[in-house]
Amino acid sequence: MSTSAPDLPDDPAVLKAMIAALRAENAQITATLRAHDLLVQALRVRIAKLKKQAFGKSSEKIEREIEQLELALEDLQVAMAEADTAPPEDSDPGEDDIAATPENQEDGKTPRRRPRVSDTTPRERRELDPGDTCPDCGGELRVVGEDVSELLDMIAARLKVIEIARVKKSCRRCEKMVQEPAPSRPIPRSMAGPSLLAFILVSKFDDHLPLYRLNEIFARMGADIPDTTLVDWCGRAMKTLHPVIERIEKEVMASDILHADDTPIRVLDRSQKNKGLGKGVKQGRIWVYVRDQRPWAGTAPPGAVYRFSPDRKGKHPQDHLKHSSGILQADAYSGFKDLYAPGADGTAQFREAACWAHLRRDFHDVWTSDKSEVAKEALDRVGRLYDIERQIAGQPAEVRRAVRQDKSKPQVEAFRAWAEKQLTRIPGKSDLAKAFRYGLSRWDSFCLFLEDGRVAIDNNAAERGMRPIGVGRRNWLFAGSDTGGETLARAMTIIETAKMNGLDPQAYLADLLDRIHDHKLNRLAELLPWNWTPADQPNSEAA
Repeated sequence: MSTSAPDLPDDPAVLKAMIAALRAENAQITATLRAHDLLVQALRVRIAKLKKQAFGKSSEKIEREIEQLELALEDLQVAMAEADTAPPEDSDPGEDDIAATPENQEDGKTPRRRPRVSDTTPRERRELDPGDTCPDCGGELRVVGEDVSELLDMIAARLKVIEIARVKKSCRRCEKMVQEPAPSRPIPRSMAGPSLLAFILVSKFDDHLPLYRLNEIFARMGADIPDTTLVDWCGRAMKTLHPVIERIEKEVMASDILHADDTPIRVLDRSQKNKGLGKGVKQGRIWVYVRDQRPWAGTAPPGAVYRFSPDRKGKHPQDHLKHSSGILQADAYSGFKDLYAPGADGTAQFREAACWAHLRRDFHDVWTSDKSEVAKEALDRVGRLYDIERQIAGQPAEVRRAVRQDKSKPQVEAFRAWAEKQLTRIPGKSDLAKAFRYGLSRWDSFCLFLEDGRVAIDNNAAERGMRPIGVGRRNWLFAGSDTGGETLARAMTIIETAKMNGLDPQAYLADLLDRIHDHKLNRLAELLPWNWTPADQPNSEAA
């Protein structure tokens, strides 16, 4: 009911009836919002539980359920915001960010903070001046101050046609024709500009938008770019970027400390029929190898290399790492065993660094299933090791090693003695016993972080590198082919490495595509994300 004030009747009885109706309507809206809020809380609890399971034993079924629940949660929150008549908490520009206090959480709402924008964001000032004279008495007005509020708006993206006119001139004396050479293009003989190609690459490989959706977006901008043309532009742009991607791979894989992980992706394959993955679909793998020395103040810049393989055979990581050596931090995948095995000269290609996060998840699975007190104590013991790690994050390797020797080593030794004792008390075939044996059988690998301050306590660096694949699976069901998986891996290598170095990947790729054909090959290192200096001001500000 929305009757405006001028239309209200004068009869008190009618007014009372309207008030009663409004109260009933408000009560119904309140009840609906409360029901929605209870459902939101239930969905959040369910999603949190499923995420813990997904980080343990990998399950595509669990991941799909999480995706569906998150979409349902988002729809519910939008519906609640639409029905809420109270002003949004970020609408008052004069208030600071609202803290998450019990007072503002009584209604079950999650407090929202005001949007934050960088100092480089363009600003436009619109001044509302009441004039020079008083509207009441006509006297002269003087400025005593001003009230300033902010409105965050967006300038919609649009396409632009750039006409390149090469003026021809002839010499009056010798009749020689003079004309500026045509500038190089990211894709020879193509009308795609560098910024457009960068937008397409980032949209497809980072925002995970299928090209047919990009076709619809461009159509709204007034340009009909066929899907086949977008496909061709993507492939040729990736070919243009290949020298930089190859250089990133070479430098990252030369690191003497690497994190490794892998995850499945579905790949279209017409030769596969009825094998449990869907008709014409097989399961491939995306591997990631990460160099990240920031936790121990190392000098090498961070980077990530992605590789695709049609299956999970151990020959693939062995081939990826054939020119690498040092320390490899990964899970207990059997395909890595040959990398840790001593060679003919008695030395191994890699030393294995185990992941305490994997061990902790095994105990967490047991505790959540049967509330085992032994599993709870194991979690507490591992948690104390992480408390120490938080204190030394970002410290030099020597400092980290000294602190670990002083504080962590006694706790690790006590954990081993306690674990061996527990194995004599619990059923040998239980999940809890399997968790203990998993740690004790690879004990030297779990203790390597105590001896080398560069080694992390877990493999979270590589697991973070796998998150974009998980996000992408929500938008695309499978890669089109093995070569499509390889292209995806190369694109993620350059995009994720740019992001790890604090760059806007779209601005970086736009500048790269604009310059790479005119750049000297012996100075290719200047274009790597950690060395890059933009040539033009727009990309500089964006990056």
